Amino acid sequence: MKRLITTLLFASLIAASGAADSSKPNVIIILTDDQGFGELGVTGNPVIRTPHIDSFAAQSASLVNFHVMPVCSPTRACLMTGRYNYRTGVTDTFLGRSLMHPDETILAEMLAAGGYRTGIFGKWHLGDNYPMRAMDKGFQESFVLNGGGLAQPGDPPDPADERGAYFNATLRHNGEWVKTKGYVSDVITDAAVQFIANSGGKPFFVYLPFNCPHAPHQVPDEYREHYLGRDLGATAFPKTGHPMAAKNDPDDLARVYGMIENIDENVGRLLAKLDELKLTDNTLVILFSDNGCQKHNGYNAGFQGWKGTPFEGGIHQFCFVRWPGRLDAGRRVDRIAAHIDLAPTLLELCGVPKPESVTFDGVSLAPLLRGEKVEWPDRTLFFQWHRGDAPERYRSFAARSQDWKLVQPLGASEMKWNGRTAFQLYDMAHDPLELHDLAAENPDMIAKLKAQYDAWFNDVTSPRDYAVPSRIYLGAVQENPVLLTRQDWRGGGASWGPKGIGYWEVNVVTGANYEIKVRFDALNVDGEVTLSCGGVSMRQAVKSGATECVFKDVHLPVGAGRLEAKVVEGADILGVKYLEVKRLE
Repeated sequence: MKRLITTLLFASLIAASGAADSSKPNVIIILTDDQGFGELGVTGNPVIRTPHIDSFAAQSASLVNFHVMPVCSPTRACLMTGRYNYRTGVTDTFLGRSLMHPDETILAEMLAAGGYRTGIFGKWHLGDNYPMRAMDKGFQESFVLNGGGLAQPGDPPDPADERGAYFNATLRHNGEWVKTKGYVSDVITDAAVQFIANSGGKPFFVYLPFNCPHAPHQVPDEYREHYLGRDLGATAFPKTGHPMAAKNDPDDLARVYGMIENIDENVGRLLAKLDELKLTDNTLVILFSDNGCQKHNGYNAGFQGWKGTPFEGGIHQFCFVRWPGRLDAGRRVDRIAAHIDLAPTLLELCGVPKPESVTFDGVSLAPLLRGEKVEWPDRTLFFQWHRGDAPERYRSFAARSQDWKLVQPLGASEMKWNGRTAFQLYDMAHDPLELHDLAAENPDMIAKLKAQYDAWFNDVTSPRDYAVPSRIYLGAVQENPVLLTRQDWRGGGASWGPKGIGYWEVNVVTGANYEIKVRFDALNVDGEVTLSCGGVSMRQAVKSGATECVFKDVHLPVGAGRLEAKVVEGADILGVKYLEVKRLE
């Protein structure tokens, strides 16, 4: 299938100059979104078609006890910084909780300082506005979607394609909105391939975070149709560990598998480009997923739990690392590892020094990947996620040593948690699928892991005041105008639903007059829009049927503030969909 993309998108790409530095490998990180461990052929799924990734895995070293956070933004913060996400200010995936603090130094900045060209193509999910965008954090080429995925409130106001938001999407290229042509996974892979082709002999870092197979499960029919009419029930899959649900939605699962098959095809295209350019032997490629699969009742490799849980089904992931001639194909590293380990590992393998100001929580896995005989003391890794603005002790977490795992699974998605702490304990050396809770028989091990968790929680939450989130800058030369969406608004009434009412925590860096456009759902009757920021408050009448209004010459003074707009429609007070804030010259 021929893939097209707007010519304008790459008009600014110029081949880099300079001699090749063969001492530094190129680096590619491929990250999929909501793909479970059991959703590859190589990990035991007999139905899904992933020949390119299966072949890639056979050529790679594997981290067979690799773990991530239960949801995406926390995993991405850990990956980019080598630090636990709570240190970075990232606690959740939406409502302003996925904004990584701009004082964090990330992998792209470190590699750029080491002489790398850096590019991101896909889902960033750590801040859509300055100073938290990927392009503000060391990515010299940035081609991204907003928020946590397409078909979400972070999408720009222009209407989605009739086939769905994953087709002909409007994405951001170096801060500018660009209408693309094609299916999103094809489009971002095209962009990554073009960036590689333009490397000019300079080492590159490509971050290719797909937003698939995240819901909504939109995929070209040619991929979905491969699975229609097939037996996708429990009898078609291996019977091991926790059983599959007796029933699932075969059309939905066909869409998920079609999305993954499309990713596989794109991974194959990218790897083929490395072969064509004779870059394969000097390119280090890592592939994994950001968390477990959504609860679509498909094959979950016998694991307990799904995305959002601290059980293995939510945090245990495949991770393949290929560097031909440097890392032995087929090597299986069985020591526990996690997302926080990848940044220090890559710096060592690339020969790039860690900045003195950076303190990693992870460790370099390079000796293990190279098969060196080294002392490797046991350690305990920690995984936690729940809804809410701030971390809460014991709420939906896991503490994992090499052989043992302490889990408190309650409270993840509940906005109000009842504080129950029913600890579970699993012998992971003999029960990796978490079939037998041994808490009653091992109080000493529970006490040991609980004490380690307490020390960790105290440590990682102490640097941040979660009541003061990362603020979006208004009036900065780096971004003007600024589009604010429901992805990043906050407040007790904030939500993605039509009745949500929230506000944005902002920092006005330039005292000036601004034009503020407010967009909202069409009014059924005449109404009024109110706007406030700090000491500034305004209101404007709007007619029935209106979908937007503009406040002109709004003077905003320098400083931190809370920007809020509401729509009064009869007796109802409603939130808005977008604010566009433009500093006037």
